[in-house]
Amino acid sequence: MSQHLSEQEIIRRDKLKELEAAGINAYPAPLYPVSHYSKDIKDAFTEETKDAFAAVCVAGRIMSINDKGKVFFIKIQDSKGIIQLYVKRDEICPSEDKTFFDTVVKRGLDLGDIIGATGYVFITKTGETSLHTQTLTLLTKSLKPLPVVKRDESGHVFDAVTDPEFRYRQRYADLIINPSVKDTFLKRTKLINTIREFLNEQGALEVDTPVLQAIPGGAAARPFVTHHNALDVPFYLRIANELYLKRLIVGGFDWVYEFSRNFRNEGMDRTHNPEFTVLEWYTAYKDYFWMMEITEQLFEKLALALHGTTDVKVGDKTISFKTPFKRISIYDAIKENTGIDVSEMHEEQLRDICKQLHLQHDASMGKGKLIDELFGEKAEGNYIQPTFIIDYPVEMSPLTKKHRSKTGLVERFELMINGKELANAYSELNDPIDQRARFEEQLQLMERGDDEAMFIDYDFLRALEYGMPPTSGIGIGIDRLCMLLTNQPSIQDVLFFPQMRPEKTEE
Repeated sequence: MSQHLSEQEIIRRDKLKELEAAGINAYPAPLYPVSHYSKDIKDAFTEETKDAFAAVCVAGRIMSINDKGKVFFIKIQDSKGIIQLYVKRDEICPSEDKTFFDTVVKRGLDLGDIIGATGYVFITKTGETSLHTQTLTLLTKSLKPLPVVKRDESGHVFDAVTDPEFRYRQRYADLIINPSVKDTFLKRTKLINTIREFLNEQGALEVDTPVLQAIPGGAAARPFVTHHNALDVPFYLRIANELYLKRLIVGGFDWVYEFSRNFRNEGMDRTHNPEFTVLEWYTAYKDYFWMMEITEQLFEKLALALHGTTDVKVGDKTISFKTPFKRISIYDAIKENTGIDVSEMHEEQLRDICKQLHLQHDASMGKGKLIDELFGEKAEGNYIQPTFIIDYPVEMSPLTKKHRSKTGLVERFELMINGKELANAYSELNDPIDQRARFEEQLQLMERGDDEAMFIDYDFLRALEYGMPPTSGIGIGIDRLCMLLTNQPSIQDVLFFPQMRPEKTEE
């Protein structure tokens, strides 16, 4: 099938043919001895240190070309920033033969091409730290033009490409032309590394658990289903790794954690993507009070690591991560935001309240789902500063230990920040008889039409029968946490490659 090419793409292919005819390999062997990066050069170069920059090798993508005839000013972008090359014809072609300069530099180069250069660093008359180029090598010919953006003298973009369809689908181009995008993902990596360091210092053990599971357990969610050909049985992409981590606690590990890639076959919006990353950890001989304290410590540490302060700007708000965080029960939170005390209501009364407030309600929704609907629609969005919503009704939490002093409740919290749930934690249920009864209640909900009710995992019940010590566990949404701490409005902005509808191709 033929490929439709734009005029610019045809011109670039013609240039490639001219280069090949002149014996220039536009895609040479990959080894190129880069010695310095743009930011490092600019940060360290002075008149006093210039001897250390007398022989420099750099490489990067061409972002601008200024043709002055026998002199070219070319700005290249590497992984750390932008630096200017001063390319003089007689310098890179000292002999009488100027073919290389004319063929490559003057006629062959385009924005987006990747080149390498050697030379020495100096400061131009305009005060710009630049590389006086002595050799220049074409490393990759770009056949597709980059979107045009405007940059100031320092290379900062002030007319960025903002079309989300382009940015999310062609993230590779987005990263090239929008420098702030790369900064977001560098912060994401720093966030994950900080969490890992924090947990490792506490003595936690990082582990791996299955992504393909015979039983999609550990959460109330609709799974993706596939087929295992070798075993000839259906398998599911995991919706959570909770039950496997608890098996490890049964096996004798005191503290395990995993950055888990999870999959839920549900809706997509600014805060939901079908594929997402969750940190879960489980610690033996701890409860949800201890978990609140260590979660506060972690979030304060993350704010300091990424911003140097506990006050973080998110949109038009300033959120304080200074410990301690507010704590309020879910019933009190609903009452605080609606004026209605639902703590003693049964299922039909809750359904009537949802009806009065014009909230979703149907026969498949049990008491837990109705309370969740009330809280989610009327209370959750109002908790901007970090707040622990605690002490949930047992119907909402089939994997959670019953409250030690409050009948009908469980020892659970969710951490709300900027109106969204960032973490969910329990004193874990370790009574195998109680756990079996809760699973059977979930099965009844499934039979009523609730397609997010939990499956029964009989092997997990067997593990509990061997005995799981008192344990506390937590799940933290890494993507939402990254959104918060990088001030991004959409989950797609913190995922390199968010899910999108397949593109209609021209081929």
